[in-house]
Amino acid sequence: MERTHKERSQSGLVGAGLLTAFLMAGAAAAEDDLDAQVELEQSPAAGEEGYHQPPAIADIPDDQFGEAVRRGMKAFNNTLEYAGEYVGNGQNCSNCHLGNGTVANSAPLWGAWPVYPKYRGKNDHVNTMDERIRGCFTYSMNAGSSEAGGPPEPDSQILKDMQAYMFWQAKGAPVGENIPGRGYKEVPEPEDGYSVERGEQVYDEQCAICHGDDGEGEFTESGEQVFPALWGPKAYNWGAGMHRVNTAASFIKYNMPLGKANPAKLEGALSDQEAWDVAAYINSHERPQDPRFEGSIGEAGKNWHEHECLYGSEVRGSRLGEGLE
Repeated sequence: MERTHKERSQSGLVGAGLLTAFLMAGAAAAEDDLDAQVELEQSPAAGEEGYHQPPAIADIPDDQFGEAVRRGMKAFNNTLEYAGEYVGNGQNCSNCHLGNGTVANSAPLWGAWPVYPKYRGKNDHVNTMDERIRGCFTYSMNAGSSEAGGPPEPDSQILKDMQAYMFWQAKGAPVGENIPGRGYKEVPEPEDGYSVERGEQVYDEQCAICHGDDGEGEFTESGEQVFPALWGPKAYNWGAGMHRVNTAASFIKYNMPLGKANPAKLEGALSDQEAWDVAAYINSHERPQDPRFEGSIGEAGKNWHEHECLYGSEVRGSRLGEGLE
């Protein structure tokens, strides 16, 4: 299965026209970024000063705040163990935020903390960090299938602890600024689009050794994660940001294979084409259902998946989006 610029541009003409009309109608009222409700742009390149450096773990204070930071760090790095009642698959937060969530261009926590509260197009309102983390549990951790039946309650202790850890990491970072190293570095889509078939070959050669031939990941007998699942019931669900091909490609390009790529130096082991192709292959497999699903794949696709993804597509004889338990 291949997707090209031409195919996507033809299918998106109507949506583009509506978007243009909407932007023109709202331009007069949009006097600043908050009014325009625009998501943050890509983070700027690092200058001579480099990236923000979070405090050392050894410097976490020995007081109640320090205890909260340590609890938050444990929950972040080993979510299955320390916040497992809210995890309905086999994921840890640290799967998508490498190096204890401290590594530049790997969605570091210190880059996210200073820009919240902020508007998110995903739910079309201004989110607090409390709500943002709950969203991660809902989608990346598939909390709806967890023991608790959903994410942690707002202002709960686990969320306070995780925010304490984020706050600690961001010590000294400028507030309200889009700083170098935040998020993942965008990888331009190749001119000829991407190919699930080519991606399968990249996966077999570069990824299967850790994540398994069937994308099931690797876990100990006690259920501790060694390598995360990329599809199937233990993977992130259809609502998670990583199911977008472009997001997965950006993460893969500078973070994977583990130990070969270097996100802080923006050194990739795969070409842009390989990153997009393998991202498409990974996300061409079934996974837990989008928690927002109502009625039909077509309706969910229209409401929530008008972006670069394969939700609702026919791949290997099946229509993606049925979901898994």
